[in-house]
Amino acid sequence: MIALVRTMLASRYPMVLTWGPSFLQFYNDAYSKLIGDKHPAALGLDIRITMAEAWDTLGPMIHQVMKTGVANWTPALLLLLDRAGYREESYFSVSHSPAEDDTGDIVGMFAVCSEVTEQVLGERRLRLLRDLASSAAGTRGVEPGCRDVVTAISGHPLDVPFALLYLRDAEHGGFVRRGVVGLDEHAPVCPARVDADEADRWWPLGRAAGGETVIIEDVERRVSLLGGRFQDPVRTAVALPIAASGQAAPLGVLVLGVSPNRALDESYRSFHELLVGQVSVALRNALAHEEERRRLEALAELDRAKTTFFSNISHEFRTPLTLMLGPTQDLLSGRAGALVPEVRSELEVIHRNAERLLRLVNSLLDFSRLGARRREASFAPRDFSALCTDLAGSFRSAVERAGLALHVDCPPLSQPVYLDEEAWEKVVLNLVSNAFKFTHAGTITVRTRQRDGRARLEVIDTGTGIPASELPRLFERFHRVKDARARTHEGSGIGLALVQELVALHGGHVSVESTEGKGTTFTVELPLGAGHLPAEQLEATRGQSSTATGARAYVEEALRWAEDEAPPPARDSELPRARVLLADDNADMRDYIRRLLSAEFEVEAVADGQAALESALARPPELVLSDVMMPRLDGVGLLRALRSAPHTRELPILLLSARAGEEATLEGLESGADDYLVKPFSARELLTRVRAHLDRLAMRREVVRERARVETLLEAVRARDDFLTLASHELKTPLTAFQLQLGAIERGMTKASPHDIGERLETARRSARRLSLLVETLLDVSNLTPGRIRLEREPVDLSALLQDEVAAHEDEARRVGSNLLVHAAPSLGGRFDVQRMRQVLQHLLSNALKFGRGQPVELFLREEGAQVTLAVVDHGIGIPEADRDRIFERFERAVPVRNYGGLGLGLWVMRQVIEAHEGSILIEETPGGGATFLIHLPRDARGAGARAPAN
Repeated sequence: MIALVRTMLASRYPMVLTWGPSFLQFYNDAYSKLIGDKHPAALGLDIRITMAEAWDTLGPMIHQVMKTGVANWTPALLLLLDRAGYREESYFSVSHSPAEDDTGDIVGMFAVCSEVTEQVLGERRLRLLRDLASSAAGTRGVEPGCRDVVTAISGHPLDVPFALLYLRDAEHGGFVRRGVVGLDEHAPVCPARVDADEADRWWPLGRAAGGETVIIEDVERRVSLLGGRFQDPVRTAVALPIAASGQAAPLGVLVLGVSPNRALDESYRSFHELLVGQVSVALRNALAHEEERRRLEALAELDRAKTTFFSNISHEFRTPLTLMLGPTQDLLSGRAGALVPEVRSELEVIHRNAERLLRLVNSLLDFSRLGARRREASFAPRDFSALCTDLAGSFRSAVERAGLALHVDCPPLSQPVYLDEEAWEKVVLNLVSNAFKFTHAGTITVRTRQRDGRARLEVIDTGTGIPASELPRLFERFHRVKDARARTHEGSGIGLALVQELVALHGGHVSVESTEGKGTTFTVELPLGAGHLPAEQLEATRGQSSTATGARAYVEEALRWAEDEAPPPARDSELPRARVLLADDNADMRDYIRRLLSAEFEVEAVADGQAALESALARPPELVLSDVMMPRLDGVGLLRALRSAPHTRELPILLLSARAGEEATLEGLESGADDYLVKPFSARELLTRVRAHLDRLAMRREVVRERARVETLLEAVRARDDFLTLASHELKTPLTAFQLQLGAIERGMTKASPHDIGERLETARRSARRLSLLVETLLDVSNLTPGRIRLEREPVDLSALLQDEVAAHEDEARRVGSNLLVHAAPSLGGRFDVQRMRQVLQHLLSNALKFGRGQPVELFLREEGAQVTLAVVDHGIGIPEADRDRIFERFERAVPVRNYGGLGLGLWVMRQVIEAHEGSILIEETPGGGATFLIHLPRDARGAGARAPAN
């Protein structure tokens, strides 16, 4: 027992020991805090007395341990305690162990326990808050919102024995009951309506509605109700204001009962505040939704007549148009036989005007939907510049046929732009078509930029311009500029108005600047990101039929405008044909499409998606045309596989399917396809779409090539600028020294000693040699092409050449405090270009002395079989391994030029000379620090000869 007591008293964990048949208890300070006001009387007292209210739970557990000698462990054990003046709901994690006397007999129990009441209650209350938040997310009105709140609260009676929800009556004043939990809704204490003058009769609604949290401590006087874990009388409640948005008066009051088995402490109060906060959010959302619904209902009746009219007229227009376009298309395709030229010409006029009328009808429908707010936009992140490039580029043939220039300047933006692609297509096509219509000479420029968090599109022309008086009305519906000089006088005057509406749909703005006789600039700006767009319209599915006609109708109309201005370009039969990969499991369909496309393209046809994938990965085509339903790998699976491979990710992919309807089309496009055709389709439609996508691909590739060429030119310009700056610095330094020394010699001829004059002349000679070397290097840079150096080979004694150059650098070595140590055979000959080899030795010695820090420089020349090896070893600053390849490039230096000077050309020239001799050069680290240059040269490389310089 003594050992147990010693362990217990030394521990800071709650422990209690009972001993003997009287269950006398002993405990430590930590345990005394768990039993509250029962301490210190409980010390040495029978535990069955001090824990009488919980003995029904604890007694069997303790007896079992003392009887069997087997310890137990119970987490989060519910206990009824009376330690603070009321029957308290509490939870403990408890371990009971047998306690033995000195003879080994079990005579007591040793318990270790910890209170986890706050954790259990916290998790339980958090579940209620989560339930409230979950129910609020789907709220669609005040009535269902209140019902959801009541349902959530009713599921947690241990913490909220009862609840009353009252909301203000904005129309009549007072309060209206919107929910009851735990009480009889017909009881007097739950009035359905409370007038303003009786607001505090049953519950303090008036006080709470004034913004005050009121504690109600006489609940038993108002209503008889049992609650809590042990079903004791509920005595306390709180009335809390339900906050409205902003500074408005509270929405109402929430009355919450308090569990009789828990004290209304700080934790309980915080729970109430969070609970009423969740209720406030749910009800504010419900009110906002209900107000919006009422507003929309008010507008719906006003809009219904207009919408019905446009829907009816749409049907009336499109029915006869369909009956016009279908048969004329069949006749023009030759399905009924060959047509005489006169008949074909008349049919083309009918078909052309029917298409134009269809475009007008579609524009009117867009206006009706936009005006009625019934156009359901679908915004998704798109490559803004690439899309503008593709749409603008579709006009290139028409623009060039008219003798104009089309400039597309659309660099990538830093992030995608959220666009409704169908609507944005109409914006760009209308603006470019409009520019072409009013431009007779010069250029049309389409430009994209990013500025101040917005994406910008500019369409600039050198056309007729717009009078200043017309600019304010330019975007009005059906307004047309009078007497404007245009390619055609046709037009409804709704194109620019539609542009403005569609740009506004994106949360953007369109503006125009124009000078009459000089040209016009339209500017469209769209916000980046998606914060300005309705969340329900992000990646949403459109709810109405598409009115997009694509670029084809706009371009064909523009081509007709330009037909009389320039002859159509001749097709070059010698140009390589684009390669199309076709995948379709139906043999007849596969053969038909192959025959249809083979007139213009090289077509490879396969029978399933797996074969198409293998072919595309091995030899990527320019375009993939695939059926959706196929064995082994379907069209969507083929699309995803190609999109995941780096070298096929950007391929245009067109899907074919027998599934009709807009939903099927949207699913195809949403899967990542560039286009989607529903069978049956016309041959012309298929050819047009394939041509359009191949044209866009060609334009994108040309843009990439042009950007690469521009970058190459810019890099060359930057390199030349750097070179000229360095050359100017390096040439001026020896020239200045040379001039100063000559001046000093002239001044000192009469008064300076011969020794002084000799030193000055030597300094001048060094500067002249340095200048000569720089000039030779510059001439090499201007004349040499890497790998193309003309050599004049002749027998040369490298040992003698090395000794000459070492002697020439002795003065420079003394000046920097270095010694030149030569280890060379007396005579070591070969066939070399003597001037080039002298140039190599000069660069090696100059670098070793410059970067050697006054340490000795050693030169080794030895014969190794048919090769000669030259090593120049310094003990200076060294060259990091990461820089040893880089420094052989033009204008590269291993150290900053301000510290050591240099053009960064010497090592480049040296490598060209050595490689022209079929040798090699590398750099190693000198042991102890420094750099070692190793050069290997064949002694007699007659086969190399003199290579011709590059043209």
